Amino acid sequence: MDIYIISITVIGVAALGMTWIPILTKKINISYSIVFLLFGVIVYSVVDELPWPNPFREQTYTVHLTEMIVIIALMGTGLKIDHPFSFREWKIPFRLVTVTMLISIGSMVLLGMWGLGFDIASAVLLGAVLAPTDPVLASDVQVGPPNKGENDVVRFSLTAEAGLNDGMAFPFTWLAIVLAIASQTGEPWLGEWLWQDLLYRIGAGVVIGFLLGRLVSYLFFYLPERYKMLHVRDGLVAVSATFLVYGITEMTHGYGFMAVFVAAVTIRNYEIDHEFHLSLHAFTDQIERILLAVLLTLFGGSLVGGILDALTWKMALIGLGFVLVIRPLAGIIGMVGIPIKRREKLAISFFGIKGIGSFFYLAFALNETFFAQKAELWSMTAFIVLVSILLHGLTASLAMKKLKLRYIAEQREEMHKAASTAKS
Repeated sequence: MDIYIISITVIGVAALGMTWIPILTKKINISYSIVFLLFGVIVYSVVDELPWPNPFREQTYTVHLTEMIVIIALMGTGLKIDHPFSFREWKIPFRLVTVTMLISIGSMVLLGMWGLGFDIASAVLLGAVLAPTDPVLASDVQVGPPNKGENDVVRFSLTAEAGLNDGMAFPFTWLAIVLAIASQTGEPWLGEWLWQDLLYRIGAGVVIGFLLGRLVSYLFFYLPERYKMLHVRDGLVAVSATFLVYGITEMTHGYGFMAVFVAAVTIRNYEIDHEFHLSLHAFTDQIERILLAVLLTLFGGSLVGGILDALTWKMALIGLGFVLVIRPLAGIIGMVGIPIKRREKLAISFFGIKGIGSFFYLAFALNETFFAQKAELWSMTAFIVLVSILLHGLTASLAMKKLKLRYIAEQREEMHKAASTAKS
C-alpha cells in the first residue's frame, strides 16, 4: 500500500479520535494524551509501511512541527485566562518563570555535568529544555474556556506559567548554543548573549506582542463597535494573529513565543467579558488538538523506533528525580511568602508538566550547532516527557476535581458562617 495513503489514514483516525476521546478520558480521570501515545505505539508496532519518526534524522521537520503547535497553544493559553493582567495579580506565575525556572535549570546543569558527565553546553541545554511547563500537554491543569469560571489559583498559575516560560526558556537555549559554538571557536560570548539573546530578544517579544495585540484588538473589537462596521466573529482571527505576530517578531530577531503569548493576553484583556473571546479560543483549541493527536502518535512511534536507546539507568534516575523532587521543590521555593494554602502550593509545584515544548527547544538547538551528547539528550528528554505524560496524566484530572470540591466546601462554609453572623 502507498505510504502516503496509509499516513493520512492514520492522521484521520487520530484527529477524529480527538473529537470524542477527551470526553471519555475525562469521565475516568485520565489524560487523553496517554491514549494517543499508546495509539502511536500500537500503530507503529503493527504497520511496517509507516515512515519512522526519527528526530535524529529529521530534525528540521521536528522543529517546524513542534513550533507550529506550541505557538497555537500559546495563543489559546493567553486567550483563556480570565485574570486581568497586573504584576500583583500575576505574582505567582512570575515567581515560577524566574525563581523556579532558574533553580530547575541550575539543578539540571549540575546533575548533567557531575552526574552524567555531560559537557557544559549539553548540560545547559538539558536544563533549558526541561525547565518549562508545557502549554500543549497541560490542558488538564489549566483554566477552562474564557469566562467559564474555571479560574482558581492553581489552574490560573499553571496556565500563566505555561504561557510565560516558553519565552523565558529561550535565552538559556541560546546560552547552550553559544557555549557549544564558543567551545569550538574560542570566541567571547558573554556580552553578546546578555545583550542580544537575553535583553533584546525578550524586550522585542514583549513590545511587539503588546503592540500587535492592541492592533488586532482595535481592528476586531473597537472599530466594528465604534463605527457600526461589519462585525467579524470568525475564530480564524486567532490563528491568523498567531502567525502574524510570530512571523514579524522572528523577523526582528525577537522571541516569537513570548510575543504570541503577550499578544494573546493583550487581546484577552481588551473588553475581557466580550463573547468573541470564546470563539477565538475555541478555534485555536481545535487546531491545537488536531496537531497534538498527530504529534503524540509520532512520539509513540519514536518510542518503538528507538528514541530511548541511549538512556542509561543513571539518566533515568536523574530524570525521575527531576520530575518528582527538583521541580516540586523549586516550585515551593519560588512561592515562599505567597499567602495561598499549602495544598495549592503543592499542586502548582507538582504539576510542572513537560511535553512538546521540550522537543522544540532540543531540536532547535541541535539544528543550530553540534552538541556532543546529542543521542543522550534526545533519550533523556523523551524519557522525562514520557514520565510526565504518564504520571501527570494519571493524576491531574483527579487532583483538580478534589481541589475543586475543597473550594466548593470552603465557600459553603464561609457562606454559612456569614449567614450565622448576620443572624446574630
